Amino acid sequence: MNDMTKGPVSGHVVRLAGFIAMSTAFQTLYFLADLYFVGKLGKEAVAGVSLAGTVMFLVLALTQTLGVGATSLVAQALGRKDRDQAERIFNQSLVLSNVTGFIFGVVFFSLRNAYCERLAADAATAAQGEQYLNWFIPALFLQFPLVAMGAALRGMGDMKIPTLIQIGTLVINILLAPTLMFGWITGHPLGVAGTAIASLIAVGLGCIALTLYFGRATSPIKFRRDQWEPEPRVWFDMLKIGVPAGGEFALMSVYVMLVYDIIRPFGSAAQAGFGIGARLMQSLFLPTVAIAFATGPVVGQNFGAKLGDRVRGAFRAGAAMSSVVMVILTALCHIAPEALLRVFNSDPKVVAFGSEYLRITSWNFLFSGLVFVSSSVFQGMGNTLPSLATSALRLVIFAVPAYVMAQRPGFQLFHVWQVGVAAVTLQFLVNMTLLRREFKRRLNFAETATTTPPILAEA
Repeated sequence: MNDMTKGPVSGHVVRLAGFIAMSTAFQTLYFLADLYFVGKLGKEAVAGVSLAGTVMFLVLALTQTLGVGATSLVAQALGRKDRDQAERIFNQSLVLSNVTGFIFGVVFFSLRNAYCERLAADAATAAQGEQYLNWFIPALFLQFPLVAMGAALRGMGDMKIPTLIQIGTLVINILLAPTLMFGWITGHPLGVAGTAIASLIAVGLGCIALTLYFGRATSPIKFRRDQWEPEPRVWFDMLKIGVPAGGEFALMSVYVMLVYDIIRPFGSAAQAGFGIGARLMQSLFLPTVAIAFATGPVVGQNFGAKLGDRVRGAFRAGAAMSSVVMVILTALCHIAPEALLRVFNSDPKVVAFGSEYLRITSWNFLFSGLVFVSSSVFQGMGNTLPSLATSALRLVIFAVPAYVMAQRPGFQLFHVWQVGVAAVTLQFLVNMTLLRREFKRRLNFAETATTTPPILAEA
């Protein structure tokens, strides 16, 4: 466990971001390797897996709902030096996560075929998506306990061993996916189902490893069976913070499904191009996501300790690092989008659709990164409603014009991407305004702590 209320605040953000970046680097490698091998199966396979992969956004919405609240409350409790409360929050989040994951798995497994048939451009794409989801949904269920344990560790600032565990599971996934897909050893190629089975095995091993890590004698927070009886008050406190944060990812999943619905008339090549482009963008964003994830716990511990200047310092550090990363990625997507796409699929139409998507959408990378970091700051302070409000605003601004334009003669896909850039720009402006207001309202601790140094009262 690390006390992040002392020492240079930027150093804590860099240290945590470094560990998280290590795991996200391997996560990026997995995404790209998976995309590369699936691309060898044809554009229908790429479109089907990409379509099925949008379910991941729904899982992210649910796991963020559970994980963000747990991370924030654990960090704040440790900032107050209340380890018993931190442990209670962890055990309650574990119970809530397992219950939620079970319900999700049962419901979505029964709806998987209808989902693919509704959004796929053709029957072949739908069939590929269904084969993938048969095994991917059980893997998604295991994400729930995994996220609960990871949330507590982030709140503690403990990332070294968990990062190594995650890297190990990703390496296993990278090795297993093509082996099962093409039947390199077994002689029985499983196609897109093989990559989903690889994910299931890797996530299962990750759950086992983290369970053993919490079970060690020196663990500061442990599993406590006597704390597994549901406590509605604790659940409410976690969900009050987590639901708006999860709502952001829910809105993101709605956005992705809207795009698939809008571009469906352009065929499987358009869906494959968008799917590859979106997967590439997701991979490219992982360093910024690491920075944002690192900023939240630092903010949480210092907010719990009532150190307002350090909260602001954490935001400034995260924003600066994110900006550098995103400017570099923007340049990359303008210089060589076609080259990035051809690595995964050489179909000219797929490359054309995907490169156009990357070139236009990359104009909002800088603002997107700052939105990620500011949302993490809101999470650390325990108020995620502003981020949810700006995400909802972005969806409305995107959806209405996009659907109107899609009905008009001469409609082209680049119109959709341009509207998306405008929506993110407005989201960024509103997010920064709300963050500034939140700092003024909640970081003046002088009224509640008469011993607060003057520098904090002025911050």
